[in-house]
Formats: sequence, structure tokens, C-alpha cells
Amino acid sequence: MRRPPAAGATCRRFAIRGFVAVFLVYVLAVLALESPLLVVPTSVPGAGAATAASRPLHLDGSGERGRGGAPARPLKRPHRETLSATGGTSRRLPGIVSGLDLRRLNATRSGSLRKVAAEAAAAGARVFSELQTLAGTVTELDATGEEERSRCPHSIVLTGDEFRVKGRTVELPCGLTLGSYITVAATPRAAHADRDPKITLVREGDEPIMVSQFMMELQGLKTVDGEDPPRILHLNPRLRGDWSGKPVIEQNTCYRMQWGTSLRCEGWRSRADEETVDGMVKCEKWIRDDEERSEQSKTSWWLNRLIGRTKKVSVDWPYPFVEDRMFVLTLTAGLEGYHVNVDGRHVTSFPYRTGFVLEDATGLSLNGDLDVQSVFAGTLPTAHPSFSPQKHLEMLPIWQAPPLPDEPVEIFIGILSAGNHFAERMAVRKTWMSAAQKSSNVVARFFVALNGRKEVNAELKKEAEFFGDIVIVPFMDSYDLVVLKTVAICEYGVRVVSARYIMKCDDDNFVRLESVKVELKKIPRGKSLYVGNMNYHHKPLRTGKWAVTYEEWPEEDYPTYANGPGYVISSDIAASIVSEFTTHKLRLFKMEDVSMGMWVERFNNTRHVQYVHSIKFCQFGCIDDYYTAHYQSPRQMLCLWDKLQSGKAQCCNMR
Repeated sequence: MRRPPAAGATCRRFAIRGFVAVFLVYVLAVLALESPLLVVPTSVPGAGAATAASRPLHLDGSGERGRGGAPARPLKRPHRETLSATGGTSRRLPGIVSGLDLRRLNATRSGSLRKVAAEAAAAGARVFSELQTLAGTVTELDATGEEERSRCPHSIVLTGDEFRVKGRTVELPCGLTLGSYITVAATPRAAHADRDPKITLVREGDEPIMVSQFMMELQGLKTVDGEDPPRILHLNPRLRGDWSGKPVIEQNTCYRMQWGTSLRCEGWRSRADEETVDGMVKCEKWIRDDEERSEQSKTSWWLNRLIGRTKKVSVDWPYPFVEDRMFVLTLTAGLEGYHVNVDGRHVTSFPYRTGFVLEDATGLSLNGDLDVQSVFAGTLPTAHPSFSPQKHLEMLPIWQAPPLPDEPVEIFIGILSAGNHFAERMAVRKTWMSAAQKSSNVVARFFVALNGRKEVNAELKKEAEFFGDIVIVPFMDSYDLVVLKTVAICEYGVRVVSARYIMKCDDDNFVRLESVKVELKKIPRGKSLYVGNMNYHHKPLRTGKWAVTYEEWPEEDYPTYANGPGYVISSDIAASIVSEFTTHKLRLFKMEDVSMGMWVERFNNTRHVQYVHSIKFCQFGCIDDYYTAHYQSPRQMLCLWDKLQSGKAQCCNMR
């Protein structure tokens, strides 16, 4: 007879069965949640509106935003960009990379830019991939700084042959500092015949003029291909060939390819009431007292001659440069400006111009009718300006950008900048951009492409992560590809912040934001608009430095377009640009402002666009009561902001 199981055994069996059941339920749950073969629905039928992440983007101006309104925002967080130009994937840098897909450039509409853009995109993908491997910690950046310091010598010595091998330029890796000096031993060449119209006008049949002159320049780094490096100091002695007919020394600066007001020394000592530079006059005297332009008044001269009083003729010293005679020139960086001594005598002093600092002078160039025997630079800084204490003092939370608003905004401002334009971006953050950051209806971001120098990109990555206001466009920076940054601005303004209006400007452009808002409010809502300083019936230049070939632009005229430093378009135009870029229909041209005019003209064929012209969007410099002021240096930005805070929209023409 079979005995019944004990109570303890029965309990054990129930426990084992329960454990097995729980285990099976756990396994099924894991498979259901993690298996890629199972699809979990993102929404339940009838559960209401879609989330922001799944909301469709209407690029044709229709849909839930209504005609002319701000589009429904498709993303709540800044998006990320895949960098590979060949269609692969790479690691991503959250929140600071443009969503512009550069693979869309593989289309015939890109024209002559297609090859340049493809190469820049491929190079940018490689550089950005390397940049991703940097942790971006202070320790690593400091180590990079130590490496840079070791490459910044205290002095540089070059013979004439070495100087010529280097292309008649000397690199000053860390720029200059107070007390730095550069000594050049050279010989001016004998005058030669020349018909250059930049020197003087020579009529047909006239003999050519005789010319002997040279240029000594302190230059900044060349950051963007196609853009000339800034001339921090342009020293131009003209022995013969100046339009005045006499030997002169001219000095000037060139900021963003725009020359300032020149200082000409023509042989007369600076006036006694004129400001000095570190106690030294701007121009010393070298002409004789009895020459035609005497300091003595004509009345006094005739009176002395009438009474028979003779005046002793005195000669201070001649023009400091003589053809075929060697000179020794020393350029010194003082507290208030540069000082030039020739053969041990002071010749001229040039005050520092607003917009430049001593560390910006990272190159010395000597060109013209000159044979150089040697170059010596001493008392140079050994610390790279990128790692100066002042830059780290600027990294304060007060200048960080706030998070993107959850709702569509009124205006998105895209600011074009270059990798090492930290000073320009900092000036914008401290001035007009601070007003934009305080408004819930305005968002501003810098758009920056990659630089050829690894240390510049490392600093840019650190800056972007800290301030949160930089969008990296993943291609190598090039003057011809600025147009792609503009497309990236449109893409960000439409797809990320869903702005009603999109403004494009440069990082040396001061924006009087409230006035721009007032101008936009004059236009009835729902209208497509294009606002700026318009150019009508402009023709492309076919010769010279800015020549445009017929292959690049076959038409005889440009479309009506707003000057590039600052203009505004409505979101429907921007959405159309992004849509055509995505579908390979967007025609690209290397001049970004002309490109925008071309895109707006095409859009105007299907929907009327209201063009608004105003000279207050200044193309060159600044005018009182401006909307935007172009070519403003960092110090001018701060000056404009101070005046604006006191209620005065006045210019600061200090450069």
C-alpha cells in the first residue's frame, strides 16, 4: 500500500513549480522588451496628439502651423549629426553638431562647388572623428598647451637665404608681447619703371614712373581659405613712386579685408598738439627748412627777406631709406603702439588700432623692392594666446546659453564664425547676444566649420560644450563654402527651433535686436519676406581677385539680393531651401548672399515674397540709428553696447 507524501515534500514541490513559473515569466518579459524582432507601438490609437519627437515637419508651408505661422517644433533637444561622408556612421557629439547632411551635395546642382564641398566634407569627417577621441578635460587641454609652449621660442634668427626659403615670411607662433622687437637688415633696390595704376595714373604716351617701395607687415593667422589675413600693422616706405611725388612712409591696418584710415609721414614732424605714442611723435621730420613746404609761413618769409634778414638753412636728417644702401630697422611693441627706429633714430610711431591685440601678430611679411640680409625677433612670448589666462577668465557661467525653449520661437539668429574667432564670439556674447538669450522668443547660435589646426578644434570643442551656443558644421572651413553654413542655419532654424523668422549675420556684425524686431512687425503676419540691404541689378566681376567665371555664373546679372553681413527671411523660405537641398534641387553658388537672393527669387515664382530694403543693415561699417553694424571689432562691439545701454544708437569709429 502506497503511503501518502509527507507535508514537507508537498510544500517543496509547490515551491519548485512556483519558481519555474516565475522564471518563465521573467524570460518572456526580457525577450519582449529587448528583442529587435518585436515592434512596440509608439502610440495607441485614439490617444491624442503626437509627441514632439514624432511630429511631422511640413516643409511646404502647410500643416498644423498654418499659413505663414511658426512651424510645429519637431525636436525638443538639439539634434546630432552623423559625420561620415560615405554613408557610414561614427560617434556623435551631443547637441552641438549641425544636422546638415553633406551627402546631399552629390548632385549636379552643386556645380563647381561639388568637388570642393565633397573634399571638405571628407576631410572634416576625419578631423571631427579625431576630435571626438579627445576627452576635452582641462588636464588634456593643459597638456596641449604645454606642447604649444614648447613650440613658441623666445627669439627667432633667420639669414636672408632662410627668409627667402620661407616665402619672405616669418612665423611668430605666439605673436608679440609688450617689449617684443623685430630687427631687419635689408637694402632697398634701385627704382624701376612701373605703370601700376594703384601707384599713379599714367596717361597713354607718357613715360612710366620710377618706383622703389617695400611693405613690412605684421599679420594674423589665415583662418579661412579665400580670406586675406588681417594686417595688424602695414608699414609701407615709398622711396619713389608715391602719388605725392615725394618719399613718404604710410602705415595702416586691415581688418576683415577692410582698410582703416592711413597714417602718412611726409617729412614734417607731427604737430605739437597731436597725441603722442608712449611720449613719441607719430612722425619725425626729415625735409629741409628751405624746401617748398616750409614750416615758416609765407608772410614771415617775405618779411624777413624784405628787411634783409637771412635764415640759416638747417637739415635735420634725410629720408631714412636710400636706394642700394643697407639700413637696420627695429620695430618695437610699446605700451600704446608700435615704434620704428632706423639706423638708431626714431622715425615713426603707430598707435594700436581697436580690434587687434599684440598676440594677434603671428606672422611677419616683407615684400617689394627689398633685399633682406637678416631678420631677428626677440623678447617673444613663450605661451600661446589660445591658452592665455585671460581666455580662461572669460569661461564664466554667466555667458552660457540657456536651454532651448520648448515652444517655437519668433526669431532664430545664425551667426557665421571661424574656429579661432574666440574674441569675436566672446564680444557678441557679452553684448547684443545677451539680450537675445534673455528673451524666450529669440535664439542665437554660432555656426563654425572645422579648422586645419588640431589645437584650434580642441579649443572649439571645449568652448562649444561649455557655452552651449555653437553649432559645428562638419566640414573644413573654406571661403567658397560659406554658403553651406547658411543652409545649415536654415536647417537649424526650421527643424530645431521652429522659428518664424530666420536671421543670418557674421560674428563681426553688431545687431540692434529690438530695432530688427520692430522692422519685422511692420510686415503683416503670414507674408513671406526678405529683409536687408538690397542690391539691385548687380553684375558679376569677370576679372580680378573676385572674378566669377561663366561656368560658375553664366547669367549677366545677379538676382536682387541682400548684403551678406545681416538679413532676415521668413521660415517658409528657409523650409523651401532645406527641402530643395534634401532633394538635390538646390543650386549652390560660392557667394552666399547671392545664393540667398537666387533661392528667394525661385521661391517668389510660386509664392509672393515681400522684399524690404533698408540701408540701416549696414554693409560697410556703421551709421547712426543702425539696425546692424558690420566690420565691428570686439572692442567696438563693447563700445556700441555701452552706448546702446544708455539709449544711444551711435557708432564707435575707433579703428
